This record gives sequence, C-alpha cells and structure tokens, in this order.
Amino acid sequence: MARQTGKSGEIGHTGFTDANVPDQSGKCIIVTGANTGIGFEVSQVLAARGARVLLACRNQAKAKAAMDRIRRKIPGADLAFLPLDLADLASVRSAAELAAKEPRIDVLINNAGVQGSKLRHTVQGFELTFGVNHLGCFAFTALLLPKLMETPGSRIVVTSSGQHKDAKIEWEDLNAEKSYKWLPRYSASKLANLLFVFELDRRLRAAGAPVTVVACHPGLVGTDLGRDSMAGKVLMPLIGQFFATPAMGAWGALHAATGKIKPSGYYGPSGLRELRGPSRECSCSEQARDPKLAKRLWDVSVDMTGIDPGLPPVI
Repeated sequence: MARQTGKSGEIGHTGFTDANVPDQSGKCIIVTGANTGIGFEVSQVLAARGARVLLACRNQAKAKAAMDRIRRKIPGADLAFLPLDLADLASVRSAAELAAKEPRIDVLINNAGVQGSKLRHTVQGFELTFGVNHLGCFAFTALLLPKLMETPGSRIVVTSSGQHKDAKIEWEDLNAEKSYKWLPRYSASKLANLLFVFELDRRLRAAGAPVTVVACHPGLVGTDLGRDSMAGKVLMPLIGQFFATPAMGAWGALHAATGKIKPSGYYGPSGLRELRGPSRECSCSEQARDPKLAKRLWDVSVDMTGIDPGLPPVI
C-alpha cells in the first residue's frame, strides 16, 4: 500500500492507490459502467471523498443496487443514475443532454467496455466491441466537451488496456463483415482508445481549451468483463485472486482522474509487467502515438457516428 499524502494527490513512494485520492468535495464526476467491477470501485472511492458521482449505466435496477451498496458504506453519498447505453448513439445523445443539466462536470471517466466471444452489433449496426469501446466513448466525450469546457481544470479519462500493444485496426473491415476474432477486436478497440486520447489532447491544446485528457489501464483484473463466455466466468475469479481485484484495478483510473498527472499521460499498474500494483505512468506502443493513425481514426469516427467534436486538426 502506498503511503498516504493527504489532500495533495501526489503518489507515495510505491505509487498511487485509493489512499492517495484527495478530497473531491464540490466536484461532479461521471463514471461510465459504474454499477459493477472497476467502475463501481471508482465510484465508491470518489463518493467517499465527497464527489457527486453520476453512475452512467444501461440498467437502472443495477445502478440503483450499486448506489444502495455505496450508501450502506457511505451514508449521505451524493449519487445519481445517468441512463447510458454506449451501444446506441441515441442513448448517448440523451445521456449527454441530461448530464449537461448539471451545474458543473469536473471529470468524465470513460470506464465502460465490452468484449465477447460472439460477433454482435450496436443499434446502429457497428461491430459491438469497436462500437462501444471506441465509438460510444468518442461520441459521449464529444457531446460533453462543451459542458466540460465550462469548468477550467476539468478532465477526460479514457480506459485502455495493455492489450493495445499487439493490436491492429482492421480499417477495411471495421464492422467485422469479413472476419471476427474477439481478442484482436478487443485489442484494436483499446488501441483506438489511446489514439483518441492523444489526438484529442493535441486538438484541445491547440484550441487553448481548459480541459485535460488522460488515459489509464487497470492491469490484469478479475472482473465480469468476460461474463458472456464460460471461460471468462471461470478465469476471471482466478485472475482476481492471483493478480488484481477490481478495487486494485481502479487505482489507475483514480490516479488519472484525481492525481497529479501529465496531459495525455497513460497511467496504470507499476508492478509485474504493468499487470498489478499501485498506479504510475506506463508505457504505450509507438503505434498508439502515431498522429497519422490518430487523425485517420478521428475522421472515421466522425463519419461513422455523425458526431463532430468541433476541434480542427493540428497541422
């Protein structure tokens, strides 16, 4: 466990954990996929530090159950349900409009993600993994940018994965009409997350926008991400036992959202090949930092979603 640092948000000598999260009173933070796993743990810690937390989830009953769990531990926690289905762009628009009614939004934590052994599609017909993990994240972030810009020092956090390092985006087959293998598709979506972060950072800085964008990853965590397959149901509890629990996997997102970070930084576990441990700045692939790939992805994302963040490219 890292040593505590009071309200500074600085990491201890072993890295950043939930113990390092500074007071968040007066802040409003959105967490997607907040009813379970890492999203739930992030929400619980932020609520304990005094933040108003909007739990952006598909299922109201599950969100309510999560809020009840948090309130049993943290009486008086300031929580609200934000209906959001990242597999439906109409839902993404509605959620952004509802969230924009808040007096302020200080942090958007894009945590929700999917992976699946079977080919599935979003409401708009996109391959589900790319559609939710990247396009939904891209669209929700773009639609909330005007609101985030109202609060100087606001942050956008995007969750990637170490799987991005071996990824290849199938530019000519984004909707998996020719072939589908779940792990390469998942890895490609996580590469897309980083490409988006770095391109958004370049454009925000060029525009002089008062918003910081940063990436994180949880390491190897036992969650219910693989719940749609028997192998996932068996392996995930073992991963949680031998590598990291969701509470530990939350440290990177908490670091990115509340700690002292670098714009366009990438934060996650510091130990065992970045698979577990307190959060520190992590390494990413050269491909993830490629501005040409990032611009290509940006343009494709605007075309596919019909949603333009309104930030000109950096020449």
